[in-house]
Amino acid sequence: MAVSLKKLEEQTLVITGATSGIGLATARRAADRGARLVVAARDGSALTALVDELHQRGADATYAEVDVGDPDQVRALAATAIQRFGGFDTWINNAGVSLFGYLTDQPLDDQRRLFETDFWGVVHGSLEAARHFGLRTDTHGGAIINLGSVVSDRAIPLQGMYSASKHAVKGFTDALRMELEELGAPVSVTLVKPGSIATPFPHHAGNRMDVEPTLPPPLYEPNVVAEAILHCAEHPRRDIRVGGASKGIAMLGQLAPRLADRIMRRSMIPRQQSDQPPQGIGGLHRPAPGVWQRAEFEHPVARRSRYTQAAMHPALTATAIVGAVLGVAALTGTARRQRH
Repeated sequence: MAVSLKKLEEQTLVITGATSGIGLATARRAADRGARLVVAARDGSALTALVDELHQRGADATYAEVDVGDPDQVRALAATAIQRFGGFDTWINNAGVSLFGYLTDQPLDDQRRLFETDFWGVVHGSLEAARHFGLRTDTHGGAIINLGSVVSDRAIPLQGMYSASKHAVKGFTDALRMELEELGAPVSVTLVKPGSIATPFPHHAGNRMDVEPTLPPPLYEPNVVAEAILHCAEHPRRDIRVGGASKGIAMLGQLAPRLADRIMRRSMIPRQQSDQPPQGIGGLHRPAPGVWQRAEFEHPVARRSRYTQAAMHPALTATAIVGAVLGVAALTGTARRQRH
């Protein structure tokens, strides 16, 4: 069934992982567009500061201190939205953390903690939202927006467990979408798959390397992902990629998997290792401090993605195809340079 979603200024949004990176950018842009907000993260002081800022932006906002790996806390998050605003219209499962290093060097406790946040957090939030939307009596449906990744389709070395969790998120999201459609539920289920985004993501990650982790280019501003997320809050979409390289990597992996393996191994391992010693911030087992949207990187950061703009506006499909081809070319060129 076709799902009709409200305009953003008429919506209440629940956003997990809202005090940093993509979640923070999404909360700020949604506030500027008049949405009501329920923001969630593990750091209560950061949430208080964020809600104060959202109020200054003119938004009606509240918060809940939540570890998304705990289903009871996620249930309480939904209850907060219902108590304050009478419900919610879009639930954005954004909370996530990575773990850098060779899989053989990572403690099992670290790997399990990552899955509690990155996979089970999505499961708990999605099911809570689906139950809520199933009880709606108005004419509009609701949206569940899950943050996958370029590594939902193609694993990356040195982030093996993160890749595994994002593969799991894709499988869960696809299954949930089909089941809700079969049940006739008025719910749009979207998987957003960003490439490298200039957020504190590597600084907040667990790290089992001898250097501070970093992200491979091309990099995009967090607002590029935020725009895609908010587009999907108003327009039902199955999935959307952020950055042409995201599509390019997936295409290469499907068409030439062994070649993709070699390219990923030769280009991605060195490009995820900085020349700086570990900083030890970490947000795997404890909340990352403060409100932090954008981090600095060695490589240029793009303010927009033509590929993603085209994907949001089907009339520009040719541009999206060109963006994907350029993404493959850039990745192949990187691997070629590594050999010389």
